[in-house]
Amino acid sequence: MASFVSKALTLLFIISLLHLGSSARTLSGESDQTQEPLPFQYHNGPLLFGKISINLIWYGNFKPSQQAIVSDFITSLTSSSSKPNTDQPSVNTWWKTLETYHRLANSKKPSSLSVSLGSQFIDENYSLGKTLTNQHIVRLASKGGQKDAINVVLTAAGVAVEGFCSSKCGSHGSSLSGVGNHLRGKSSKFAYIWVGNSETQCPGQCAWPFHQPIYGPQAQPLIAPNNDVGLDGVIINLASLLAGTVTNPFGNGYFQGPKEAPLEASSACPGTFGKGAYPGYAGDLLVDPTTGASYNAHGGNGRKYLLPALFDPSTSTCSTLV
Repeated sequence: MASFVSKALTLLFIISLLHLGSSARTLSGESDQTQEPLPFQYHNGPLLFGKISINLIWYGNFKPSQQAIVSDFITSLTSSSSKPNTDQPSVNTWWKTLETYHRLANSKKPSSLSVSLGSQFIDENYSLGKTLTNQHIVRLASKGGQKDAINVVLTAAGVAVEGFCSSKCGSHGSSLSGVGNHLRGKSSKFAYIWVGNSETQCPGQCAWPFHQPIYGPQAQPLIAPNNDVGLDGVIINLASLLAGTVTNPFGNGYFQGPKEAPLEASSACPGTFGKGAYPGYAGDLLVDPTTGASYNAHGGNGRKYLLPALFDPSTSTCSTLV
């Protein structure tokens, strides 16, 4: 199902993507309601395709239960996992929406994309300290394998990252690699993502709708499906950035608007999770009858997740699971 991109973007947490060496899931103010929407275009750059490993770099103190929330989400993205989920709507159904991008980029020979959980690196001793720059993030991302991979850096609740909370909730970018990835074209770069746990620093900005926003309509926050506001917020941001990474890994793939501030596959549909969404309202979602938690996707191991809408370039609408 789909809903049109709202023109009334008044919440602080509403996303735009800045391109300052990387794309970021960021915070922005009000938009110009009279401005005509810019077309969502393919800029002829490489897309990620083939078999991609998602390597996780855990920086700081994460509970095993928190690590499981993210790991189960990654393994739920493709049906090749050992225990594929058959409940609908599913995380895998959400991920398959991105296949439209590959078909449109190369209609004569569309490429498949499958991801799997790769290696995991744990740095619970904060080897780079608790205040990180963007350069620190790249350094951490480089610890993961760089061949056919997306390296995901996850920072714990007590870690301050340059721009975190003040301008972004996470980011994705690329860095030079000694080994090329599977791409549409030649490149010596690998893709990486960073997402911070906002539970103690800025849940109103980066964990909405599981926490009340600091600006905008003040509706009652939703109950997080995995009973962890910070990590359920991480999933929303990670999902958005994964979608942006595979469809615009190097800043010349699919995006809307100027290259310096692009809107990507998910960020072009800010604050939208279900049908009928509008600023301050995430949309008509599924509700767990036992816990009262809101969600829109089933994952592996009985998990439930709330995933952002994805822009469908074939229909120019925001596609939601419910």
